Amino acid sequence: MSPEHHLLDWQKSQTIAETISPLLSQLYRQKGVEVLLFGKTLVNAATIDIIKAHRLARHYTGKPLSTEQTLPLIQALSTMALSPCRIDVGQLAHQFWQGRDDAHGVSDFLHTALVGAMNGNTVPTPRDVVLYGFGRIGRLLSRLLVEKSGPGYPLRLRAVVVRGGKQGDLSKRASLLRRDSVHGQFNGSIIVDEERKALIVNGNYIQFIYANQPQDVDYSAYGIQNALVVDNTGVWRDAEGLSQHLACPGASKVLLTAPGKGEIKNIVFGVNHDEIEVDDTIVSAASCTTNAITPVLKAVNDQYGILSGHIETVHSFTNDQNLIDNFHSGERRGRSASLNMVLTSTGAAKAVAKALPELAGKLTGNAIRVPTPNVSMAVANLNLRQGTDKASLNAYLRDAALNSSLSAQMDYTDSTEVVSSDLVGSRFAGVVDGAATIAQDNRCVLYIWYDNEFGYSCQVVHCMEQMMGVRYPTFPQSRA
Repeated sequence: MSPEHHLLDWQKSQTIAETISPLLSQLYRQKGVEVLLFGKTLVNAATIDIIKAHRLARHYTGKPLSTEQTLPLIQALSTMALSPCRIDVGQLAHQFWQGRDDAHGVSDFLHTALVGAMNGNTVPTPRDVVLYGFGRIGRLLSRLLVEKSGPGYPLRLRAVVVRGGKQGDLSKRASLLRRDSVHGQFNGSIIVDEERKALIVNGNYIQFIYANQPQDVDYSAYGIQNALVVDNTGVWRDAEGLSQHLACPGASKVLLTAPGKGEIKNIVFGVNHDEIEVDDTIVSAASCTTNAITPVLKAVNDQYGILSGHIETVHSFTNDQNLIDNFHSGERRGRSASLNMVLTSTGAAKAVAKALPELAGKLTGNAIRVPTPNVSMAVANLNLRQGTDKASLNAYLRDAALNSSLSAQMDYTDSTEVVSSDLVGSRFAGVVDGAATIAQDNRCVLYIWYDNEFGYSCQVVHCMEQMMGVRYPTFPQSRA
């Protein structure tokens, strides 16, 4: 192929991507259909992002996938009477072109593959969401909810509760949402309404409520009803403390973005989210590490059986640590986070058993906090019931990341050049580093990357949807 052909091919891809973009918006805004490509959302994706997403296909299927191949499927989707759902056009396109039958076109294929997505359901009544706290997770949840907002999405971010209220506080909160040292600039517009103490974010009116404790808040005074309060402060982690939110007028449920104590259900979405019942009022989304490792451990346990293991977490420092040496109630955590590797404890290994009871008592764990601001890694050293080798284990995990019921939580990479900063913004709970896998007989070591901020926040949003009964199905349906 001549050098000119490469440029012509690129320009052709750009033209097709520019055709695809408005169709994606139409599907999402008018029908509530979120289009994915191998798990990566294409909602609000720029032209270059659409092309880059197509390049991912070779990592999952071993074959390239072009915009020219997905365009006819997306065009057909835009004409179909679809119910609100999530559709992975990457998987559909792979299936269609791999088993193409000239006697049956795209329309016939999609009507068969998406039979469950055409049941005439409409978008559920919008449900109110309140964020209690506006730190790292709170601001990322805001970004995600605003990104998803529109007529087709049933969760509405109505308010944020914070302490303070001094002059200039709201503008500073807006600035923190607008600019992030790790995740970059916010993609959109933020207007500060000082008079009404609100932010208008991409058209979403978000009331800021200043209060020092839950008892001080009356959500109904702001027109908020039956809201899900997402507590991302970590101040209260038991039922007694979190129940304070339920006493507030206008609140009906609470989701904790930290491991819950006592009898609170700790949910790792994709593994035990079916445990969330309609009448549950307090639920925990567990920890970032528990969310990262549990789906992978479930996949391994289902296929090979886990006899025992140790999880070592190499975790980016958090706001709980000190920037320079100072007093801290926790052991070693008082030492400078920016200058040291800090050996500390983690409850993630034991917490796995709350979501995956069959691993109870089989795992130990420790953590090393390191001087990076985001993206962590879990090293799982496992003893298996059934023996395997690196190639077989990796092939299984790659397939699980694409085709299993855990595909929305697990990702897989076999790149030998991936480092932590490459995973910033990953929407998966955990990413298996296949190049680093060690497997011999009945023992294996798995390396699992995870964006402990953004990937975890995506899991929290999934839990929010499940709690409020507005979780949309994903097609094509993965095998169990």
